[in-house]
Amino acid sequence: MKKYSNIFSFLLACLCLAGTATAQSASGFHVKKTFHIASPGGWDYISVGPSNSRIYVSHGGQVNILDQKTGDSVGVIPNTTGVHGIAFDPSNSRGYTSNGRLNSVTVFDVKTNNVLAQIETGQNPDAIMYDPFSKMVITCNGRSKDLSVIDPSTNKVVATIPVGGKPETAVSDEAGRIFVNIEDKNEIIAVNIKTNTIENHWSLAPAEGPTGLAIDLKTKRLFAGCDKLLVVMDATNGNLVDKLAIGDGCDGVGFDAKLGYVFASCGEGLLTIIQEKSASQFKVIDNVPTKRSARTIAVDENTHEVFLPAADFEKDTPKGERPKVIAGTFQILVVSK
Repeated sequence: MKKYSNIFSFLLACLCLAGTATAQSASGFHVKKTFHIASPGGWDYISVGPSNSRIYVSHGGQVNILDQKTGDSVGVIPNTTGVHGIAFDPSNSRGYTSNGRLNSVTVFDVKTNNVLAQIETGQNPDAIMYDPFSKMVITCNGRSKDLSVIDPSTNKVVATIPVGGKPETAVSDEAGRIFVNIEDKNEIIAVNIKTNTIENHWSLAPAEGPTGLAIDLKTKRLFAGCDKLLVVMDATNGNLVDKLAIGDGCDGVGFDAKLGYVFASCGEGLLTIIQEKSASQFKVIDNVPTKRSARTIAVDENTHEVFLPAADFEKDTPKGERPKVIAGTFQILVVSK
C-alpha cells in the first residue's frame, strides 16, 4: 500500500477535522477506544484474526498481536522486515505475513505464534490474501508487478501471474475469480484462479490511484478506494455502478455485510461511511473524524468494529519531505457505535 507522504499540511488536516466534527453522524460510529503500541517503526495493513479475538498489526520489522477487547499485547511475529499485510487460512490455523523488504512470506501458527516457514515470493510483496475457493494464499508484488500463488499444503509458490502494473489489493468472489486493483493503470483486473490467467481489464476512469478494495459477495459489487472517490463496480462484467466522494488519502476499504456499510479509511483524518441500500443505490452517510495518517483498515463483521492504525507526526516538516512520526505515538483507533 501507499506509504504516508506529506500531501496534507498539518493545519489543513486540523481544519478538516474541525469542520467534520460538527457534521452529520447518521451512522452512529465514532472513535470509541485507542490502543497504544510503544515499539517504533512504520506500518501498513491491519487484520482481524480468524477466531481468537486478536488483531494483527504490521509494524516495522514485526507483527504486533493485540487482544481485540483490551488492546493488551499478546504476542509478536518477529523478523518480518518491511511487513505489509497479514492473511489467515482458518482451516489450518495458519497465518501469513507479506515481507516487502525480504521478498518473502512468513508462515506462523495462529494458536502458538510460532514461525513455521519462510516462502520466497515475487519482489516487494504488498497485500496478501487467502482465497477460500482455491485454498491458496496470494501476494500482490509491487516491484515485480505480479501475483505469487502459494499452496499452503506445501508452502511453495505454484504459479506467478504477471499483471502488467502495480497490484495493490486483491479480493475473491469465492467462486473462482480474484479481483485486483492495479494502482498505476487505474483499473481492476479479473483473474481466473483455476487457470491462473487474467480474464479482464476493467477501467476505473475517471477515478485514479486505486488502493483499497472490498467486495459484497451477495450483490457482486466491488468497492475500490481511489483518489477522493470510491468506485462501485459490477464484479460480473466490470460496469461502473456508482462513484462517491470520500476523504483524501484513502488507502483502505472495508465492508460490513451485516450492516451494508462500506468503510473508506482516508489519511487526512476521516473515515467515510457509505450505505449500500441496494445493488444499484449507494449513499455517503457519514464522515467520522479519526486521525491524520489513519489510512488503512480492518473491519470485524461480528462486533461491527473498525480498526485504524495511526500515529502523531511532527508539525514542522520541510516541504517535500515525509513527515516524521513522533516516537511512542503509534496507536490503533477502534471505531464503533
